[in-house]
Amino acid sequence: METRIFGRTGTKVSFVALGGCGPGWVDQEEADKAVKLAMDNGVNMIDVAPTYGQAEVRLNPWMKYRNQFFLAEKTLKRNKKGALRQLNRSLERLGTTHFDLYQFHAVASIDELNQILGENGAMEAFKEAKETGLIKHIGITAHEDVRVLQKALELSDDFDTILIPVYAGAMVNPNPVNDFRPVLQIALKKNIGVTAIKAISKGRWEGETRRGENRGKNKYSTWYEPLDTQDLVDQAVWFTLSQEGVTTYSLPCDVRLWPLIFDAVKRYKKLSNDEQEKVITMARDLKMQPLFPGDKI
Repeated sequence: METRIFGRTGTKVSFVALGGCGPGWVDQEEADKAVKLAMDNGVNMIDVAPTYGQAEVRLNPWMKYRNQFFLAEKTLKRNKKGALRQLNRSLERLGTTHFDLYQFHAVASIDELNQILGENGAMEAFKEAKETGLIKHIGITAHEDVRVLQKALELSDDFDTILIPVYAGAMVNPNPVNDFRPVLQIALKKNIGVTAIKAISKGRWEGETRRGENRGKNKYSTWYEPLDTQDLVDQAVWFTLSQEGVTTYSLPCDVRLWPLIFDAVKRYKKLSNDEQEKVITMARDLKMQPLFPGDKI
């Protein structure tokens, strides 16, 4: 699998990252098969979080290959004390001594961002952890409103990476909440590494208004309805990886979808602007929907 330099980290990471959410919702045997499949396909980055079911436990046995992975972890804690406690808990559960990247997970508002960056905020914990070698780099992720990432990169130079939804469905109805393009432009200018998510999202499951409400009732364990045919997955993944600034795409929360994505990546070709427009037209024809805002157009 091809690699790209992950912004300021200077690390070459694979086009696709192992999304820890996938192994988190299956038993150890199925998780092991998924991780082996990823490794066999050249994946050298793991992106995990404590909220991904049993992901940390499932990935623990694979830390015997720790030197082969760029390991990214996350926290939803916004204050210093909580972030430090969860950082150490995640290190223990995964069985590793450090994280290559530690990220503020799913920052949903400017108020949350201000709490993180303020007195006794989680950024203080991150900086201490960086000084002591528990983490090497600092990142931030947002899902519901990408403008939070724009503001974060304006307010602080401490962020080495961002994680952001980058998918054709967002371009069906570009909105300041979901338009990833301005954020990617800033990331390029500042040499910020970018992990893309939601590449194969078709839209929210029918009848679902908030994330995850119908998990277990739907065909897949992803909280959004995914594209699941090879031709459509090809176009969607190629579209995401063709966006200037995107470094890698983190695999979805259902390991059954992974083979389709690996197949697409093996045949990846960068799409021209005209080809990208054709993918957006395809998305409209398929009635794909932006995930955020939540109301359908």
